[in-house]
Amino acid sequence: MATDLGELLVPYMPTIRVPRTGDRVFKSECAFSFDSPESEGGLYVCMNTFLGFGREHVERHYRKTGQSVYMHLKRHVKEKATGAAGGAIPRRRNGKVFLDLELNRDFNGEDYEYEDEAKLVIFPDHFEIPLPNIEELPALVTIACDAVLNAPSAYKKQELESWEEEIQVSRHARSLRQLDNGVRIPPSGWKCQKCEMRENLWLNLTDGAVLCGKWFFDGSGGNGHALEHYRATNYPLAVKLDTITPDGADIYSFEEEEAVLDPHISEHLSHFGIDMLQMQNRTTENGHHTDNNSRQRVSEWEVIQESGMKLKAVFGSGYTGIKNLGNSCYLGTVMQVLFSIPDFQRMYVGNLQRIFDYSPLDPSQDFATQMAKLGHGLLSGQYSKPPMKSELIEQVMKEEHKVLNWHQQKGASPRMLKALVSRGHPEFSSNRQQDAHEFLLHMINLVERNSAGSENPSDAFRFLVEERIQCCQSRRVRYTQRVDYCIQLPAPIEAATNREELLAYEAKRKDAEENMRSPPEPVRARIPFTACLQAFTEPDNVPDFWSSALQAKSAGIKTSRFASFPEYLILQIKKFTFGVDWVPKKLDLAIDVPDFLDLSRLRATGLQAGEEELPDLMPPIVLPEDTRDNSMSSIDSPEIDEAAVMQLAEMGFPVEACRKAVYYTGNMGPEMAFNWIIAHMEEPDFAEPLTLPSMIDPGPSTSDSPMGATPLGNSPPEESIAILTSMGFPRAHSIHALKATNNNLERALDWIFTHPEEEESDAISDMADTEPNDNAFSNANSHSDSTLSPDRDTSGPRVKDGPGRYELFAFISHMGASTMSGHYVCHIKKEGRWVIYNDHKVCLSERPPKDLGYIYFYHRLSSS
Repeated sequence: MATDLGELLVPYMPTIRVPRTGDRVFKSECAFSFDSPESEGGLYVCMNTFLGFGREHVERHYRKTGQSVYMHLKRHVKEKATGAAGGAIPRRRNGKVFLDLELNRDFNGEDYEYEDEAKLVIFPDHFEIPLPNIEELPALVTIACDAVLNAPSAYKKQELESWEEEIQVSRHARSLRQLDNGVRIPPSGWKCQKCEMRENLWLNLTDGAVLCGKWFFDGSGGNGHALEHYRATNYPLAVKLDTITPDGADIYSFEEEEAVLDPHISEHLSHFGIDMLQMQNRTTENGHHTDNNSRQRVSEWEVIQESGMKLKAVFGSGYTGIKNLGNSCYLGTVMQVLFSIPDFQRMYVGNLQRIFDYSPLDPSQDFATQMAKLGHGLLSGQYSKPPMKSELIEQVMKEEHKVLNWHQQKGASPRMLKALVSRGHPEFSSNRQQDAHEFLLHMINLVERNSAGSENPSDAFRFLVEERIQCCQSRRVRYTQRVDYCIQLPAPIEAATNREELLAYEAKRKDAEENMRSPPEPVRARIPFTACLQAFTEPDNVPDFWSSALQAKSAGIKTSRFASFPEYLILQIKKFTFGVDWVPKKLDLAIDVPDFLDLSRLRATGLQAGEEELPDLMPPIVLPEDTRDNSMSSIDSPEIDEAAVMQLAEMGFPVEACRKAVYYTGNMGPEMAFNWIIAHMEEPDFAEPLTLPSMIDPGPSTSDSPMGATPLGNSPPEESIAILTSMGFPRAHSIHALKATNNNLERALDWIFTHPEEEESDAISDMADTEPNDNAFSNANSHSDSTLSPDRDTSGPRVKDGPGRYELFAFISHMGASTMSGHYVCHIKKEGRWVIYNDHKVCLSERPPKDLGYIYFYHRLSSS
């Protein structure tokens, strides 16, 4: 028999591998579904790629790759006989088989026993070889099987590697020199000291300089001024401003070129007036992160989760819960809402078979595949089945309060999707609680980038905002447009209807604090939704406004209106703020958010009669003296960051390709260059040597470019071009805009809207009902429900304009005192009834807490 098995496996021996260091073994979940060894068909692990597949999908992998040998893993779970002591840990009969295979369901203290079974299966004949079978199998096969069975699961290994990266301490942390220059950092209102960027800002821990970072693949970024500052000063450490929490912050070492830990970060931040030690957090028993001020939030936790009510569990298509992986409820709630929207269902679930059939060899790393997997898991009902009647009666006879809980535990685990979408992101890749709003925007950005050339479901959220800026001195105006996906509504406490009650509470609180007595019962502010909307529409002061009419800084005011209305409207209530001591806090308030919303009166009107426009001039670009002196020499012989080139070459890319990548991304770092490589590696001249231009003639640009904004000699960074083209702008127009604005993305967007391409003006005018242009804002109220085709080449972004009337269909609520702690749940209206999604638990809602929501989702009502 041993000879027979040996001869049988000989043709397949070259394809059987032993897992090496760095290989991930997916033996707990299918790459295309949520099948596991506990599923009816078990799990098949490829003995070459170590990917796992359910019974329904293993044939596809065999046909695509020709890989014939798989290890079939099956776990048999059964409850012990009646009368067995409850609460015992499940007993493992065959403990040597799956040493690292975790249970995929919560047994709630029941006493279960299980038996593990493993065997080799050879396709296409499904010939089975039971394991262990040491005497009869070739030595290499035995070693490979043993290594697979004992290898750590893919995600447990990934968590260990992440932890190893997090514990690295910077060599500069202990001896960091901080200048006594009197710099104090306010809790808000930051912007780069060298440009107008207000995101991805980094605080240098030596001199307190606040500067922007580089553009990253996840959409965040700036103009690289933080790195430039380091090169000029050699001040090595910087902290990202919006990541400071009681547990630490994101710190980067420019000299070490990696994220680092600073054990003295609290002391270093206090040097600039930032106190992070007053925020003391703790974790509750159920794993949700909360805070010491829990008494203030008790009612919030109970109301939002509808505690104390007998909620009826629901099962089937669209009623599948998402498991909490540990502070991952922010992801679960966002994905539940996204897959309740038809555009996402059609894109990922409607095209399921096509996506799966054309998935890459490693589907665990493919965005569309993992989105389709989760969408199918939530909508198929396959992982949300009601208990059988006989099983239900048996459970009720034993212990009634456990019946529904036991049958709600299946759900879908988003572990594979989370690992993919959070890769490289300093916050989402951690196990800390995150802001659901930030993750929603992160997902929209990923959908945008992965929908090139196909239907883009995030088009449903995109709309245009018209911004009117007026110079207070000259009274002239400028109209610009920008793309947005979400409206952030202020919560004006001064408009609370129970203002007197709030003032009385504050007086009692201060008195109790002074006299060391217990604080009074908290009072929640009740704010009318109309007050929030009014605060959103009121004019704002424009900081550091440069008036082109005066050619000097002046006072300016800005108002915002809708240039188009999206098909699905996202409203975020700005509940979170910072105290003067940098302690983040959540405003305890309730808002009477309406079920139906009409925003028609906020439709943009464009330039009005009697208004005079500001001249189309940009502020002069002031360059440091050393930059001016070296500008021409840098044009003649552009520098290439050889360190970045070598870092990319070590990944296995051709050196010449790496040099081109660094050159064409403007020496903005290996991350940007890596994105360029991925985008151009299929080109025939990918690995050919870099050919530099002999001389760049600036031409007569000074006469055409406003106020010294001359085009750059080099092409704009490919990542910046990709971001603009992903919004629907033509490539040529995007490059022109970036060159005209010194590669500043924010200014490039404004430039595009104020400089429509002449050759496309006729096409735009023909589509006035769907695509706003310079003359369409005045008659924008005539827009109909018609939509703009995503592949139509126009000078503006793809939007789905229509009436401004909406109906509420979902909202995400947050419990806790900070976005970095607490818990998220969501309520979604399905089939005319509200449903609460609380991690894996899905029930009919008895009293949806619409007034305590954080993010609200509306769908557009038809014009009829």
